[in-house]
This record gives sequence, C-alpha cells and structure tokens, in this order.
Amino acid sequence: MSERADLDKQPGQVAAMFNKVAKRYDLLNDILSAGQDRLWRRQTTFAVAPQPGQLILDLAAGTGTSSQPFAKAGATVIPADLSFGMLERGKARFPDLWFTNADALDLPFADGVFDAVTISFGLRNVSDTARALEEMRRVTKPGGRLVVCEFSTPSVRPLRAAYQLYLRRALPRLARLAASNPDAYEYLMESILTWPDQKQLGRIITAAGWKKVGWHNLSGGIVALHRGTA
Repeated sequence: MSERADLDKQPGQVAAMFNKVAKRYDLLNDILSAGQDRLWRRQTTFAVAPQPGQLILDLAAGTGTSSQPFAKAGATVIPADLSFGMLERGKARFPDLWFTNADALDLPFADGVFDAVTISFGLRNVSDTARALEEMRRVTKPGGRLVVCEFSTPSVRPLRAAYQLYLRRALPRLARLAASNPDAYEYLMESILTWPDQKQLGRIITAAGWKKVGWHNLSGGIVALHRGTA
C-alpha cells in the first residue's frame, strides 16, 4: 500500500495513477465487480434521465463508458477527467464525444450551464469533497440535477462484513494477478473503507448547497446513488 500512503489524493498523482491503468480500466472494473458495474451504470443513467437537447457534465468519466448512454439518449454530454491517459483512451473509443481535461475542484465551465452533473466512482478521489460538490453546484442550472454514484456501506451486517473481507483480502490479490498497476487497486480498497456512509455523504452534499438530497442503495449498499437539485 506504499503508493496510497504517499498519494493523499493529490491531483497530479491521482491522474498519474489512472494514466497507468487506463488501457485495461474498464475490463478490470468488470472483473473485480463481477459484472455489477454494468448494473450500477444503468441505474446512474436512469437517475440522470437524459433528454434530447440537454447538456450533461460527466465528471471522472474515464474512458467514456458512463458518458455514451447519455449521448445515445440525445443529450449533449461532456466527459471530463483529470487523467490524460483516460481521455486519450476514451477519445479513441468514442471519437464523437467532447472529452475534456478538468479538475473537479476548479471546473473550466461558466456558472449555471449544465442541466445535470454526474460523477461515478470519482468523488472519493478528490482532495476536497465539499469543494468539488460546490463546483458542481456552481456549473448547474437552477433546478438542475446532481447524481453521484459511489461505493458506500452495505446496510446489512453480514453483507458488510463479507464485503470488507473482499476489499481487504480478495481485491488486492485479484489486482496483483490482473492489473498492470496493482497499487492503484490497493488505493481503491483503502479509499472505499474510509469513505463516508450514505447518511454522512448526504449531509456533505446538502452542506454544499444542493437541495432535496436523497439516495438509494444498489447491491445492498455496496454502491449508493445520491441525488440532489440545484
């Protein structure tokens, strides 16, 4: 876990870490989640509810896997990520999407331009969660939507214990076998274990200026979808 000890969510180091895993990122997500990531992304798309003519910001979009469904629904989507390696991989896969390099703490967009802002499995990786949520609020139109898809805390004790065991024991071993940069997945494990639970994150989102904040669990609370309105 040496890289995680030095990383401390510094933007440049986080981007460099994801640059190293960009080539196999989507495949490894599928393997390590046993295919559950597809369900989580479908539910995120449903929560965002993209419509033709809308402008959607997809933060931490990586290679664009999460962005493509918004475009298929007729919305204009901006896939944004801090990692150039991810963006290059995404542009090769989806050349019609407007991939943009962006720091969630200082978004390069004007106030109140997006109908919806979403971030999937990326909020944990920013150094200041509250500031990132405030920036998302700033660039969202009044009445616009926020959807956060993020790892969370299973609500049932046996599942929670089994999941923590998987994170601590199985995930690092699988990553060493399959990943080119297994330290990145040890960082993933630690960042999940120290992340706020559903209620705590809901309070953080509310404090950042979002209204009507709520959430629902996916896969028993392994993942939670938080929503808010600007």
